[in-house]
Amino acid sequence: MFDSIRKLFVDMDTGGKPSGGFEEGDYRLAAAALLVHAATIDGTFSEVERAKLHVVIKQRFDLDDVATDQLIVAAGVAEQKAVDLYHFTALLNRSLDEAARARIVEMMWQIVYADGVVTDFEDNLIWRAADLLGISRGERIALKERVMAAATDGGKSSQ
Repeated sequence: MFDSIRKLFVDMDTGGKPSGGFEEGDYRLAAAALLVHAATIDGTFSEVERAKLHVVIKQRFDLDDVATDQLIVAAGVAEQKAVDLYHFTALLNRSLDEAARARIVEMMWQIVYADGVVTDFEDNLIWRAADLLGISRGERIALKERVMAAATDGGKSSQ
């Protein structure tokens, strides 16, 4: 099950080094790694999740398609090497204000809602990441509800 996910990143990998200028200290790499983790934590990485991951990263970081793909590959490599979430969340805490960190949590919700099913693994991951990012329980739930509402109305209310 995880072999197909691993193969995706190995096939796209460029020797284990981030491509496109996304260095280890780049907050975009840390954020994208959390998003990749959210997309793959349930053991599946569907085409719908892949497409949503691409769209969310491209829009949020104002990248072109090539740079977006490079960031996703670099994030996949970084996520595979990470032993916990702290490495990513600590960098995000140093680099971003609270509103931007909340946006990362919102992006995670967008990824997990892409396939229409939120598993306990996904919910727990976002709970842990939000806690490490200093996002309150109330705000985490409000972000979840906003993303869920947008997902159920076709994305008309938020994007």
